[in-house]
Amino acid sequence: MPLEDQRFIHEDLERLEQAITERAGEDPRNIKDRLNRDHQIDGFLTRIQEQSKRLLDIYRDRDGGLAKERQSLSAGDPFEDFYKQYEQIKDFHRRYPNEPVENLERAYKRRKPDEGEVIVLETDNMFTGEESNGRFLDLVALHEDYLNLPNVKRLSYLQYLDNFDAFEPPRMPIKRQNKVNDRYLKYVGNLASYLEGFVRRTRPLDDLAKLFQKIDRDFDIDWEAGKVPGWTKETAQNGAAATSGPQTEGTGEGVWCADCEKEFNNQNVYNAHLPGKKHKRNAEAKAGAGAGPTTNGSAPTPASAPAPAGGNLKERLIASHEHRIRALTDLLSNERSNTRVNVERKQGMTERERQSELDTLFAKDNAAVAAANNRGDDSDDEDAKSDTSERIYNPLKLPLAWDGKPIPYWLYKLHGLGVEFTCEICGNFVYMGRRAFDKHFSEQRHIYGLKCLGITGSAAMGGLSLFREITGIQDALNLWEKLKKEKRDKDVQGDSVVQMEDGEGNVMPERIYLDLQKQGIL
Repeated sequence: MPLEDQRFIHEDLERLEQAITERAGEDPRNIKDRLNRDHQIDGFLTRIQEQSKRLLDIYRDRDGGLAKERQSLSAGDPFEDFYKQYEQIKDFHRRYPNEPVENLERAYKRRKPDEGEVIVLETDNMFTGEESNGRFLDLVALHEDYLNLPNVKRLSYLQYLDNFDAFEPPRMPIKRQNKVNDRYLKYVGNLASYLEGFVRRTRPLDDLAKLFQKIDRDFDIDWEAGKVPGWTKETAQNGAAATSGPQTEGTGEGVWCADCEKEFNNQNVYNAHLPGKKHKRNAEAKAGAGAGPTTNGSAPTPASAPAPAGGNLKERLIASHEHRIRALTDLLSNERSNTRVNVERKQGMTERERQSELDTLFAKDNAAVAAANNRGDDSDDEDAKSDTSERIYNPLKLPLAWDGKPIPYWLYKLHGLGVEFTCEICGNFVYMGRRAFDKHFSEQRHIYGLKCLGITGSAAMGGLSLFREITGIQDALNLWEKLKKEKRDKDVQGDSVVQMEDGEGNVMPERIYLDLQKQGIL
C-alpha cells in the first residue's frame, strides 16, 4: 500500500525532527552526555536520509503502484475498499496475534529502565579506558609498533606524543629510504586509521566527508607539485645519494649499508664493517631471497634512473597516510595536549592513587548512567534523584573542598593531610596535617585547655607563646612551674636590694655606696 507507506514515512520524519529538537535543546553536564546526545542526533539524521530516499522513490512512482491505488480509491466504492482492507488487517492479526505494534510516539523518546533492564548508551563501548570518553588519545599500541620499526630513534611515550606526526628530521629522523617497506606502510596506515576513527567518534555532527575530501585534495595538489614534506625532489636525491654507496669522509653524510639496513658515520667505519660476520650473513640472506646484488660501496644505480611503478605507488600511499596524520593531528591539537598532561600526571602517581582514581571514575559513570536512565521520570521521584546525585563517593575519606567534593589525592599528599598530630592538652584531639596542627595553638580549644591547667598568658611570664609546640600536659605543667620559679627568684632578688642616699641626695645600691665610701669619694 504505497499511500500508507507514504503517510508512515511522513509521520516518522516529523517524529525524528521533534526528537532532534529535544536533544539539541539539552545542556549536557559532561563530555560523555554530550557525545551520547551527538551520536543520537547523528543516528536520527542518518535515518532521516534513508527515509527521505524511500519517500522520494514512492513519489516518483516508477512502477505505477501509487497512481493505481489513487485511481482505485476515487473510482470504486470507498466503503467497499475500506471493509476489504479492514478484513485484511483482522486476518493478519488472527495469524500473528502477538505481533508488536510500532509506536512512533515513543520510538525516539528517551528510554526509561524497566524492571532490571540496563540501557546501553551509545558511547559505552566506543572508547577505551585510556581515552576517557574522547578526552585523550590512546597511542600506546601504536607507540610499540613504532619502536619495532627498523632504523628509528628510540622515543619514550611522552616524546612520541610530541613527535608522532613528524616524519622527517630533525624531530623524528626517519630517512626516506627506510620508509618504503611494508612494515612502515602498515604502521602509518594504522596510525591514520586510528586518528580518523577518533575524529569520527568524537565529532559525529561535523561534516567529516567534506573534511576528508579536502585533505585528499590538498595532498593530490602537493604531490603533483612535489611539495609533500619528506617526499620532495631534494629528499629523493638525498636518499638516492645515501643508498648509492659510501661517501667520502668529511662530506658530513653517512655511509649506508643496504644489506644491514644501517648507516655508518664515515668511510673507515664502513670498511671495517664489511668483513664482519653479521654483514656477510645479511648479504647472503638477501642474495638467497632474490634481492640481487647490493650497492654497498659499489657502482650505484643513478639517481635519475626511473623507479618501478610499484615503488612509486607505495611511496604515494605512504606519503598520503603521513599527510592525513599531520592534518588530523592539527585538528586534535587540544586532545593531544590534554593527553600529554594526563600521561605526566599518571606517571607521578602511585598504584594506589591510580586505583582510587579508577574507582572514582567508575562511580561517576554509574551515577551518570543512573541519572540519564531516570531522566524524565514522574515528579514523585525528584527527591530520590537529588539524593542520588548528591551522594559523594569518597572511599579514602578525603577532606571536602569548597564545592563539597573530595580534594584531589595529590593535594592531600602534598599538604601532608594523612599525618596525624595528637594534642593531649586539647583532650587528645587529633589534627590532620602540619598546617592544622600549627594553627591550633592559637585557637580557643588549646587556650581553654591551658587555662584548665592553671596556665595563663601573663605578659610578665612571656605569654602563651612559650608553650607553642608543647602538647603534653606534664610538659606544660613543668614549664609553667619553671616560669613561676624564675619569676619568684627575680622578685626576691629585686626586693633584696637596699637603696642608700648620700649627702647630696643621690640614691644608689648599698654595695656601690660602701665601695664609694671606702674610696673616700663620698
